[in-house]
Amino acid sequence: MIEIERVAKRFVQAGKARFGKRTVQVVEAVRDASFQAEDACITGLLGPNGAGKTTTLRMTAGLITPDAGSIRVDGIDVASDPLPALKRMGILSDAKGLYPRLTARENIVYYGRLHGMERDAAHDRADILARTLEMTSLLDRRTDGFSTGEKMKVALARALVHDPANIILDEPTNGLDVLATRSLRDALRVLRSPEGGSKCLIFSTHIMQEVEKLCDCVVVIARGRVVGNGTVPHILELGGQPPDGDFEEAFVKLAFGDEDQLHGKEAA
Repeated sequence: MIEIERVAKRFVQAGKARFGKRTVQVVEAVRDASFQAEDACITGLLGPNGAGKTTTLRMTAGLITPDAGSIRVDGIDVASDPLPALKRMGILSDAKGLYPRLTARENIVYYGRLHGMERDAAHDRADILARTLEMTSLLDRRTDGFSTGEKMKVALARALVHDPANIILDEPTNGLDVLATRSLRDALRVLRSPEGGSKCLIFSTHIMQEVEKLCDCVVVIARGRVVGNGTVPHILELGGQPPDGDFEEAFVKLAFGDEDQLHGKEAA
């Protein structure tokens, strides 16, 4: 389980020089965000571009430190005890970083070795993941020339090689075609199931159809804040829609509906 409690993050950006002085802008990427991602559950982070989704996931992965709040992975605080927390996570940001001259198996085994696995255990794990992700035919081919979907499967297997209990995916369907996207969804459903280890998965996206089809719980983020949290039916209700209503309309209402009111409060 991943617990995010009252997390905030600001970035200071240098602006253009004016009259010989360089201006400075403070950007509040995440503001007092809280939610939980449960085991055996796919939790979707849904929000427009710039909402704070990636910053939240980077803090969870220990890549940047929050200015306030806490993040715990299976009860381990990421900021104060990062190595044990990271061992409990598999992180997939995109399909980049594969070594093109290595086979899919060699890419996966290499990362297993980096996680301290014995060579034979890493090879066995690669075989298991290849069956789970339906990529057995790719396993002993060089990744140079792989399609985007094939690369994504290898990258996902690489993130799972040490059998982490928690998996973070930041917009993993970017650039995938329809069949590759469906294949990835099926793989994530397996990982959530008891057969796949009842993993805790956080899935970041700005595509609402993916959330409706895949996620058990939805966290809507806008302007760095959590503005909705619950099942798809609950998000529909929060957005003023009936149970069979338009999820996109509910999202727009939550993410943008109070924007003028929010700016008014901030200005005050």
